[in-house]
Amino acid sequence: MENKVVISTDISQSLTEAIAEVKHDKLFLLTDATTHELCLPVVRDIPCLQEAIHITIGATDTHKTLDTLSQVWKALGDGGGTRHSLMVNLGGGMVTDLGGFAASTFKRGIKYINVPTTLLSMVDASVGGKTGINFNGLKNEIGVFNAPQSVIIDTEFLKTLDHENICSGYAEMLKHGLISNDENLAELLNFDLGNVDYRHLGEMVGTSVTIKERIVQEDPLEHGIRKALNLGHTAGHAFESWALTRKPYLHGYAVAWGLICELYLSCVKTGFPTNKMRQAVRFIKEVYGELPITCDDYEELYTYMTHDKKNTAGIINFTLLGNVGDIRINQSANKEEIFEMLDFFREG
Repeated sequence: MENKVVISTDISQSLTEAIAEVKHDKLFLLTDATTHELCLPVVRDIPCLQEAIHITIGATDTHKTLDTLSQVWKALGDGGGTRHSLMVNLGGGMVTDLGGFAASTFKRGIKYINVPTTLLSMVDASVGGKTGINFNGLKNEIGVFNAPQSVIIDTEFLKTLDHENICSGYAEMLKHGLISNDENLAELLNFDLGNVDYRHLGEMVGTSVTIKERIVQEDPLEHGIRKALNLGHTAGHAFESWALTRKPYLHGYAVAWGLICELYLSCVKTGFPTNKMRQAVRFIKEVYGELPITCDDYEELYTYMTHDKKNTAGIINFTLLGNVGDIRINQSANKEEIFEMLDFFREG
C-alpha cells in the first residue's frame, strides 16, 4: 500500500522521473474543468506529457459520480488503454479519488500517479490509497484501497487557490496537528490564514503529510490506528451530507465543524483538556464561521451518522482524543450524547 511521496520544488523534473519509473504503453492525463484551466498550464509543456491523452471531467463533488466514472472508463478504452497504461491525475481530492478508482478498476487495474493541486488533496486525499466515488447520496460510498505509484506535491499550485480552498485543506492539517503533538498544533493555530506565507505553508504541508504517511504505513487498511485520521469526520460527513441538499460547503469546512463536535465529545467522554478544546474551537469559529443548523435538523444529522463506514452493528463510532496526540479510536456515543454535542456546536 505504500506509495512514494515527493515534495517537489521542480514539477517538471519530478513528474518526468515519476513517469519514467513506470513502464507503460499509453499515458493518460486526467483533469477536471477547473484544473484544466488553472493547473494544466503549469505542466502542459513538460516533454514527458506531450504524448498524453487528455481526459477532462466536470469539477466539484457533484461530479464524483458513477456517470463521471463511466466517462473516464470510456475515454480510457477509446484512447486504446491497456493493462499496461498509466494515468496521471492532476487535480484536487475529487480528481485523485475518482481517477484513482477509475485506474484501479479499468482492465482490473492500471497504475496511476497523483499530482494534487489543492491543499486538501495534498495533505489528505492523495496520500494513503483511498479511492472512490459518491453513491446513493452518501460520500465515498463505493471505492477501493489502492495506492498510487507516486504522489508529487508541489506547493506552487497553492497559488492558484482562493481563500476558501486554502481554509478547506487547512482543516485536515489541524486534524493532523491534533493527533500529533502540542508543538505542531500550536504552529497551526498561530498561522495567519488571512495573509498566507506560502513558503511556511509548504513546510507545514511537508509535516502534515509525514504525520499521515506514518499512520497509513502502520495500518494501511484502517483496521486500527488509521482511524485516527477520522477525527472530525463522523460529524463532519454528516454536516457535509446535510448541506449537499441545501447550500454545499467545501469538505474541509465540514471537517472543521466536525472537529468542534468531536473535541467536545472528547472533553466529555475521554478527558480532553477543556482549555485546549476552547482554543481550537475559537480558531475554527473565527476562520470557518458557523453552519446554520437548528435543533430541527438533529434527527437528519443523526441518520447520516448511522451510515458512517466506521460504525459496527448500528453503533455510531467516533475517533476521540484523551489529549493532543492521545488517540482513542472506536468510541461510541448514544443519541442523547450526540444531540448534546450538536447543542454545544450551536451554542458553545
